[in-house]
Amino acid sequence: MGPTEIPSQSAETIKIPTAHYEFGANFIDPNLMLIGRVLTDGRVNARVKWDLTDNLSLTNEPHMSHGMVNFDYKGKDYRSQFQMGNGALFGASYIQSVTPHLSLAGEVFWAGQHRKSGLGYAARYETDKMVAAGQVASTGMVALSYVQKVSEKVSLASDFMYNYMTRDVTASVGYDYILRQCRLRGKIDSNGCTTAYLEERLNMGLNFILSA
Repeated sequence: MGPTEIPSQSAETIKIPTAHYEFGANFIDPNLMLIGRVLTDGRVNARVKWDLTDNLSLTNEPHMSHGMVNFDYKGKDYRSQFQMGNGALFGASYIQSVTPHLSLAGEVFWAGQHRKSGLGYAARYETDKMVAAGQVASTGMVALSYVQKVSEKVSLASDFMYNYMTRDVTASVGYDYILRQCRLRGKIDSNGCTTAYLEERLNMGLNFILSA
């Protein structure tokens, strides 16, 4: 529920109240998961996840009138994924655990309909107290993130994103505080945007969520 903004010729923005309702049906089995959603504005979303073996999974990720199928294979110390979608979309990714703390990854994609392709590399270093990750892509994106576990209940995080094609830079710092029955998270970025997220567990199966 909320207003939809419609641009007008004047400087004033027109807001029209709107409300959407969603109906969903789920089927969950140890090896098969079916999820369907239909909205009052005519959108229909569906998702299928089928574990063919203990290591190989088949999933589809549609969006609007587009469809995508993912094949995931999980090895002992690596994981690979292959994607196929309409519009001649193909993608593949691979992540390898080099040491107990260090993992390296790579990905490639080709969107034939838009004549776009990309190649990316990533690294992740993890201990009991911290997680550091970095990613570089040929599309121009450079992303760095760091999470420090201060205590069992408090974690601090920071990230940095830079696009050397558009020269856009964004950095942010955040926190995660876990209490006995609630969890508080928030962050502030270099654009001056401040966000907060509170999730409180009222009862078994009933949560209250407040975000700003």
